Amino acid sequence: MSKGTFVLAAGGTGGHLFPAQALAEELTRRGYAIHLMTDERVRDYGKSFPAAETHIVSSATLSLSKPWLVPGRALRLYGGYRAARDILKRVKPLAVIGFGGYPSFPPILAAARLKIPSCVHDQNAVMGRANRVLAKWADAVASSFPTLLGLPPEAKSKLTFTGNPVRDIALKEKGAPYPSFGTFSLLIFGGSQGAQFFGEFMPKVFAAMRPQERAGILLTQQVRAENMEAVSSAYKAMGLDADLASFFMDMPKRIAASHLVVCRSGASTIAELGVIGRPAVMVPLPHALDNDQLRNAESFATAGAGWVHPQATLEPQAFAQFLTSLRSQQGQLQQAAAAALAHGKPDAAQRLADLAVKLAGT
Repeated sequence: MSKGTFVLAAGGTGGHLFPAQALAEELTRRGYAIHLMTDERVRDYGKSFPAAETHIVSSATLSLSKPWLVPGRALRLYGGYRAARDILKRVKPLAVIGFGGYPSFPPILAAARLKIPSCVHDQNAVMGRANRVLAKWADAVASSFPTLLGLPPEAKSKLTFTGNPVRDIALKEKGAPYPSFGTFSLLIFGGSQGAQFFGEFMPKVFAAMRPQERAGILLTQQVRAENMEAVSSAYKAMGLDADLASFFMDMPKRIAASHLVVCRSGASTIAELGVIGRPAVMVPLPHALDNDQLRNAESFATAGAGWVHPQATLEPQAFAQFLTSLRSQQGQLQQAAAAALAHGKPDAAQRLADLAVKLAGT
């Protein structure tokens, strides 16, 4: 018999849903039921989410840069708020935990109006814009990094550092032994936009290497479907041993099998790299709001776990030389892997679950 129900609210992207899924898995183990409130994108990222029910709640981004859109978007948010309020009245959750993105807006506001305890968790080193507003309404704020930039002053007393929860599929690879050297396993991924960039850029990087520098590289790379043929043909022409896919369901296992990762620096990526313990060359998403990916990458690199290369300054020849040099420095790669593991927080889901249960008790 269930001990009660928690409602988790999150935007429908992997960055928001993955930590929500990790909390859902932990709360399910403790005997609680889970309901999820999110948007239509859950069909792509939420297939393995352990929710008794998933509720699609309307939401919208509020931006003053396009004032003529504000009335319509405000109406969508209000409609989402009314729907969330009705769902919460029916489900009667012990607490509502939000993970950012504008789809978390209506549930947290509805929880506040219904006096249901609530918490917002922010995955990044810079607080997201939706969470900045919601922090004023929520009873607690949880952070993935020891320092959370952008937290409203009135919410500082609510802050708890939990770390960023990672899914069970990643925890299975926790602290996996660093691979022995021989061939060099290189993993490249970056979400939709990152896959687009790396699919265009990395073939130029490998082309800038001499054949003997490419020898022995076992490449695994995420490539967008529309770029697959061009990237595959380029690598075959170079004689590269490459495993390409538009999406890898077993990404944590592939991280564990790699000597080095080249990636974006989304919060879930940084969290999984830390829990598994793998060094990374990070190319933060440019033009991201508040430079959150850059801050995430800097935190990881400052810990000695990786290297930050802004996309605007990347050049194929120089990057090829960097990767070739780094590949030869086995001791440095192993040290960075150990630093990554020290940076990780494998108990983040447990800590956030503790906070959620504590809130429910109030």
